[in-house]
Amino acid sequence: MSALELLTIGRISVDLYAEQVGVPLREVRTFRKSIGGTATNVAVAAARLGHVAAVFTKVGDDPFGDYVRWALAETFGVDTRYVGTDPVLRTPLAFAELDPPDDPRIIFYREPKAPDLNLELGDVDGDVAATVPVLWVPAGALSAEPSRGTVHELLERRGRREHTVLDLDWRPQLWDGPASASREVVRALGQATLAIGNRAECEIAVGTAEPHDAADRLLALGLHAAIVKLGGDGVLVATADGRREHVPPYPVEVVCGLGAGDAFGGALCHGLLSGWDIVECARYGNAAGAVVAGRLMCADDMPTFGDLEDLVGERHAAGR
Repeated sequence: MSALELLTIGRISVDLYAEQVGVPLREVRTFRKSIGGTATNVAVAAARLGHVAAVFTKVGDDPFGDYVRWALAETFGVDTRYVGTDPVLRTPLAFAELDPPDDPRIIFYREPKAPDLNLELGDVDGDVAATVPVLWVPAGALSAEPSRGTVHELLERRGRREHTVLDLDWRPQLWDGPASASREVVRALGQATLAIGNRAECEIAVGTAEPHDAADRLLALGLHAAIVKLGGDGVLVATADGRREHVPPYPVEVVCGLGAGDAFGGALCHGLLSGWDIVECARYGNAAGAVVAGRLMCADDMPTFGDLEDLVGERHAAGR
């Protein structure tokens, strides 16, 4: 087995996407099934780009859990050695209502608790988490115990090794309030080298949605770099050595706004593993986000490297 290059931690689900776009859920007749969750999608996206990726998560002892494990391994080529099984809790479901397509609504079924929040230190190889080239931690994994304590302990053991990425990943449904989210995210940022999040996620993390101010506050916590997502305006890349660069987006007709950020994450991981400059990583991340935004699904529609080269090459050819 090839050496693991990326380990992501946290949320997993069976995703059901409305195939009737632009209508409320009551009018939807059919759904398309796949797998999802931030940690899952980033691992899938990186695997699609040729990397050895695993997700540290947990599913239920049910047919959906069996499907998730099978899909990860057989459809998406993601290592499942750290996908555990909870004997009591059920595998989560997430329904996507694409009304409107660029701002879809997700209805989560994670009650009374999702198995992916029952992660414990014994469920993963601590040495692997400490030394894997890229560790990707979505903040949602900090929303409840025992996962919260497990993630903090893994981050501390890693000792701020290069490419310890905190995805600010604000999902209000997972938390008991913004105050607890802010507290846990700031603690985790103290062990990260790179943070990535949109304006709203930055506001939860560091108290401001203004991109440059947010970047300043993130870097002040000791990060090597921060990426602030600006939606349709691209991203702001800021580094500890004083570099600031706006990376423009790739315009696309949006089919589904879900998964674009996770595609960005997978492409970013590809760049980090390839030794690219952080701005070049973000450029390909934007291209990946555009590809997925122009498609219906998340995991199923993650781009190949050829897809990204096509978009990036078109922009270079046009001199933009």
